[in-house]
Amino acid sequence: MSHPKTFSGIELKEKDGGYLEGPRSRWSELVLAFSVFKEFIKGFRALHFIGPCITVFGSARFKEDHRYYRKAMEISGKLSEAGFTIMTGGGPGIMEAANRGAYEKGGYSVGCNIELPHEQKENPYMHKWVTIKFFFVRKVLLVKYSYGFVVMPGGVGTMDELFETITLIQTGVIRNFPVVLIGKEYYKDISEMLHKMVEERTIHPDDLNLVLFTDDTDEALRHIQHYVKQNYTVKRLRPRRWLAEKKLHKEKA
Repeated sequence: MSHPKTFSGIELKEKDGGYLEGPRSRWSELVLAFSVFKEFIKGFRALHFIGPCITVFGSARFKEDHRYYRKAMEISGKLSEAGFTIMTGGGPGIMEAANRGAYEKGGYSVGCNIELPHEQKENPYMHKWVTIKFFFVRKVLLVKYSYGFVVMPGGVGTMDELFETITLIQTGVIRNFPVVLIGKEYYKDISEMLHKMVEERTIHPDDLNLVLFTDDTDEALRHIQHYVKQNYTVKRLRPRRWLAEKKLHKEKA
């Protein structure tokens, strides 16, 4: 009979999902590596021709009658009319609202859903989506195809995406990547904390230039367009028939 592992008095059980197991057999690690590779390839194939995207993040818990749900529809609709594809995490709440805003304006709407213990069902306002097993693969895909990032009010997952993106900007991994936070009152403490970091010299003042706190969707649109026009060139890619590739097509009404 196997015994549970312990570390500093903490019992590590199988329900921890394998993340605390430490080194496993070489074969198990190889299988995991191939699983990750497979997920990346699946995402690349699904999203390769979706065009220049703006990724919208926010809480999965807001319902249709919530003001931030309506605000997400508004900003994504305007971004869609400006020619951007709207990308989200593919689920309910703000994700649904953002996809819906683009979908109902006749724009392109896509998602990168995640497999969870309690299934997160994809919302019905997407022309195309892919479901990913690993959070870190999903995060790469949500940033890889984006020209900008809109952050609506949200919880821990939204904060994870926000600060990872800001970290990529600060370290120069991605440059001239506009980040817009919608909800000045909601994000007031984060705004103050970022300015505190500047005062303490833990970040450079220039790190704040691409981060906009606003409630004005027109201001958000102008901010994103400014950086995209100055710093990006849209690449037009052609599908390869021998790879069974297809461009994104909207569903017929």
